[in-house]
Amino acid sequence: MLAAMAVAFGLVCFFLIQPTLSFGQGVLGLIAIIAIFFTINKLLQRVQLSFSLSFMHLQHHSFRGGWALKWKNIAAIGIPQVYRQEGISEPLPWVGIKIKHYDALLEGISLRMVTHIIMTQRALLITAYRRAPSKPSKPLEDMMFDDTPYRGENGILYKGLMAMLANRMRYTRELLGYDIFVSEDLLDRPLEDFVGVTRRYLAAAQE
Repeated sequence: MLAAMAVAFGLVCFFLIQPTLSFGQGVLGLIAIIAIFFTINKLLQRVQLSFSLSFMHLQHHSFRGGWALKWKNIAAIGIPQVYRQEGISEPLPWVGIKIKHYDALLEGISLRMVTHIIMTQRALLITAYRRAPSKPSKPLEDMMFDDTPYRGENGILYKGLMAMLANRMRYTRELLGYDIFVSEDLLDRPLEDFVGVTRRYLAAAQE
């Protein structure tokens, strides 16, 4: 749809400006206008991230791929918290999801999404580590990009980025109580409302 609009708009602009320009300049202008519209269209597609909830699962969609988790494989959903020096808890702008079995996520997630999670949630790991109420099990440097091979419950030995994601989930569970996180920026509603809706789906699936 946007592509057709871009061509139509480009043709209109071409015929409006062409009388004052040479034919070659008009063609170049038309090509430039269409290229701009296609670029804008691609950028819009890249930022259109969404979630779908059904009676069976919670699914994340994006241009990088995505992931899906069945409600029966989700142990808890909430807002992770860190602590100040005074011992007062402070919520983070993320939704935390605690997974029962990592295999279900690792088997279906794309490598592009794995890379995105590892990089974008790095700051979250750092914050959780520095604000942990007790000393973590490993130094932060060892947690950050730990690609130690991870053997899933299904017997598969995950290596590289997949192992790094599995290990990262273990560390964030230790520090924050959850395995995978969704930034508030990606939601179509306030953080608390999204958590409330997903918890209702989760409760219904467990009945």
